Amino acid sequence: MAVPDAPVLSVEQAGEADPAARLFAKWGLVVRAGRIVDLRLAPGWQGRAWLGWGGTGTPAATATVHACAPDDGPAQWMAFVGGTWVAQAACVPLIVTSNGQDERVDLGIGVPCDKSGAP
Repeated sequence: MAVPDAPVLSVEQAGEADPAARLFAKWGLVVRAGRIVDLRLAPGWQGRAWLGWGGTGTPAATATVHACAPDDGPAQWMAFVGGTWVAQAACVPLIVTSNGQDERVDLGIGVPCDKSGAP
């Protein structure tokens, strides 16, 4: 599984009725075929950011992506489009679960995340 490693993901006006979801950053998620990936906002971020994947793209605090295994050969990688909604540009922490392992990913939605480790 792979998420963007760009320091800043660009944002656009989302057109959502909810002002708390006024900006949207579109980004891709790459998943090995046959796997399921769960994305969720880190604790304390519920209500401050939203995720959306798949056909509906409805903003939510969690999202699950199913990469169906191909019928015609070995495992392949599949790309999915979705993104993150925010009221204002922010460094948004996600918890990504794949193959039974959790990984925290900080996404710079309109602004870079501070990678210095300074408090």
